[in-house]
Amino acid sequence: MSTPYEVTGRTDQKRRTRATLVAAARDLVAEGLTPTVEQAAASAGISRTAAYRYFPNQRALLMAAHPETGAQSLLPDDPPQEIDARLDAVVEAFTELIVDTEAQQRTMLRLSLEPGPAERELPLRQGRAIGWIEEALAPLRGRLTERQIHQLTLAIRSAVGIEALVWLTDVGNLDRNDAVALMCWSARAMLHSAVSEPPPVGPARAD
Repeated sequence: MSTPYEVTGRTDQKRRTRATLVAAARDLVAEGLTPTVEQAAASAGISRTAAYRYFPNQRALLMAAHPETGAQSLLPDDPPQEIDARLDAVVEAFTELIVDTEAQQRTMLRLSLEPGPAERELPLRQGRAIGWIEEALAPLRGRLTERQIHQLTLAIRSAVGIEALVWLTDVGNLDRNDAVALMCWSARAMLHSAVSEPPPVGPARAD
């Protein structure tokens, strides 16, 4: 999210400065650090005062440094019709993204667990993977209700992502390749189970 400072005056130069700060922060996170605004500024060769015009605090900087994807879909351009292949494609793409950006993902997971209303703005709390998984499961419409498909989606998401990767590697002591393989297997096992025994659906919640 841009600050008021960024949308006035020499906007092209300001966009480049912001991008340089974000890139520096991502590099520091990839090294296992949780950079402050001052650390990112020093790494980027930008003054501390200038950096604070873009990021008023560490949280704003780390949110911007989170690996973003504008993808509306994780299915290939010519997606398969067979549901197992669709789900495999989405889960494999999602887990590849998670592993490739693991340090940033871990930082965002930590921030998302901290109390406060700002956490709803974090990418990890915006449920982007839910839409990707539901799209993969679209062929189930007619066999399962929309609510059952949504419940299945939530079950799969609970077993796939940075939260699962952290548990499988840090607690389960799996290497990353084995962790990814297990996440993919879990997603497929849930799909097969849901076809024979649909997931439980409680009463609808009022919004």
